[in-house]
Amino acid sequence: MNTEKLIDCERNRLLKIGKFRLSHQFMIIGLAIAILSIIMMFFRAFAMDGDTEWLKLLLQKVLLIGMLIMSLSKDKIEDEMTISLRAQSYAIAFIVGVIYALVMPYVEFGVSNVVHSGGEAYKELGDFQVLLFMLMIQLMFYHSLKRYR
Repeated sequence: MNTEKLIDCERNRLLKIGKFRLSHQFMIIGLAIAILSIIMMFFRAFAMDGDTEWLKLLLQKVLLIGMLIMSLSKDKIEDEMTISLRAQSYAIAFIVGVIYALVMPYVEFGVSNVVHSGGEAYKELGDFQVLLFMLMIQLMFYHSLKRYR
């Protein structure tokens, strides 16, 4: 196999991955999964006693999966404009997410030291917090950009 065929094959694979979208019905499924996991998080926090840390982690992952399904689902009318708006929202979410991940630990450290004068320790953000923030930003900006197009 020559080099040009190999490059074309790899380019086609990347384009196929980049254009991957779920059908419109998955938006409702993703929304239902996200809402159900949030309700279960509240139920776990207020009604369940004992060691339920495994349930918390499971519900966090399920929430991320629901939001990812919402992010990957098509609109009823998918055209070049909505594809462009979706790409813009992913770019905005990435940039804002990186800034959030860099700045937020210092803000949290400063606020906790002001509130608790005992000298709180510096804490890094967890993967769930950063991914949740980025998915929320992407969905929010996509729907805002789509509304004002």
